[in-house]
Amino acid sequence: MRLYRDFTSQEQLDAEYNTMLGVADPAALFRGRQADSDAARRDLPHVDDLAYGPSLSERLDIYPAEASPAPVALFYHGGYWSTPQLVKGLYGWVARGMRAHGFATVVVDYAPCPTVTITEIVRQARAAVAWIHRHGAAFGCDPHRLYVYGHSAGGHLAAMLVSTDWQGAYGLPQGLVRGGTAISGLFDLAPFPFTWLQPKLQLTGAEIDRNSPMRHAPPPGTNLLLALGGLESAEFHRQAASYQAFLSLHGSAAEIVTIPGCTHNTVIDGLADPASAISVAIAGHMKGCCGR
Repeated sequence: MRLYRDFTSQEQLDAEYNTMLGVADPAALFRGRQADSDAARRDLPHVDDLAYGPSLSERLDIYPAEASPAPVALFYHGGYWSTPQLVKGLYGWVARGMRAHGFATVVVDYAPCPTVTITEIVRQARAAVAWIHRHGAAFGCDPHRLYVYGHSAGGHLAAMLVSTDWQGAYGLPQGLVRGGTAISGLFDLAPFPFTWLQPKLQLTGAEIDRNSPMRHAPPPGTNLLLALGGLESAEFHRQAASYQAFLSLHGSAAEIVTIPGCTHNTVIDGLADPASAISVAIAGHMKGCCGR
């Protein structure tokens, strides 16, 4: 019996989507992220732990650009929506790459499943964008030049954000988000009820339909960058290609950038280096969407 596409067992799907299977020491990965973030937070001016919503998880950190007001990139971390160890405090280093290109960075936290649903996570991600639009000017952010990017589950959130009806749902300009980058993004949630994640995600058919970017076209003319590591699984590459085709069908554009030699967990390392392939690609895309 087929579970999803040509997959007939959980083991097959887990092999494609469980990105920690090849990581010998996950704790060491987290420690490295924390050390890099601590160093960035010592080096870069920033404002910590601003509340963008009423719950304790709805917090963000702002890393201003050298000159203001600056275009701002909101970063959403990964963790399959369900890893409580992955929080904004581990990702201060992503601001290094964008700051060197003249952009402010906002690192956004959100509550993990199963404490909340993915629907609630998407709502929180949208609330952070709305908060920056309304309040970011006080921190050197240009509220009219907003860009979103994220990794893995954060890539999924970036795709959902560009599809948001900002005017109808928030009373904000429809072109509020100028563009975005989904790094190793997840655009079709349909496989995940058949994986090790389902006890945490508790996905229903309605949740999958509501939160799969592949089922929600952004406004025509939306421009996205889809980045992923060359060593990622075939399903991550297929998801990117399928989403690119979906966007094209609905009048939007997406370029796929593959970073050679990188796995799912290393593809974002270059965000700390303004000269890396991934930072240069995102900065160039952001300049095209938001201006310098």
